[in-house]
Amino acid sequence: DILGVDAAILFSDILIPLECMGIGLDFHEGRGPVLNPPVRTEQDLESLHPIDPDADVSFVLETIRILRKELSGRIPLIGFSGAPFTLATYMIEGGSSKSFVNTKRMVFESPHLFSRLMDLLTEVVLSYVRAQIKAGAQAIQVFDTWAGTLTREDYKRHALPYVTRIFKELEGSGAPFIYFVYDGGHVLEIIRDSGAEVIGLDWRTDIETAISILGSDVVVQGNLDPCALFLPEHELRNRVDSVLRQGREAKAHIFNLGHGILPEISPGKARLLVELVHELSS
Repeated sequence: DILGVDAAILFSDILIPLECMGIGLDFHEGRGPVLNPPVRTEQDLESLHPIDPDADVSFVLETIRILRKELSGRIPLIGFSGAPFTLATYMIEGGSSKSFVNTKRMVFESPHLFSRLMDLLTEVVLSYVRAQIKAGAQAIQVFDTWAGTLTREDYKRHALPYVTRIFKELEGSGAPFIYFVYDGGHVLEIIRDSGAEVIGLDWRTDIETAISILGSDVVVQGNLDPCALFLPEHELRNRVDSVLRQGREAKAHIFNLGHGILPEISPGKARLLVELVHELSS
């Protein structure tokens, strides 16, 4: 309501389902999330279990129901989840990582173990997302924040099949899926076959280039650089206009930032961005 956006999104940490699987989760100042013990052996994997969304994440589902009631159909509500590969990196690394060496080591040294972990996470994401849709989420954004660290071939083998399974199994749910791979310009051609209705783009690949790869029959979302909100209004206007003009070449375009909004951005500047988008796209 404050910003005047065209959709609402329910933000809850993507790691919440992991704690429900039986792994310890804490947040440390300066370090971010810490998952203990990390999942690196057969024994570690055996200690995990699927989730029961109604029991384990009832607070998320109740929040969705409350929001749907408060929104009263004025704008749609978007739920979201981490993708299996990204969730796996946090479990294997024990938190955030710059190199993802433990994840890639498991992929290469113990592919069967990695595959079993990914199968379990895929089932967890499926049940989590199904529950969100049942509670009232009208679209789902799936974040694959760290899949962009993979090569094209490794992404195709070790990340894509699992999100494809999710989108395939939830066809007909009534909720379209938005799939976002951070720093994923090099795998766009492969992402096209994921089955997601909307492809999210970060700011590194301009929309015009993305459409030339994805094809003009694809719906895209993005992709203003979040730091562009530090620009003065006249320069921000030019950036917004450029994104909108490029987006017109797609089947449809949902304007968005190319990643999350920065905490340093004032609500007033965010409101200005929304006003510019509405003005320039009318």
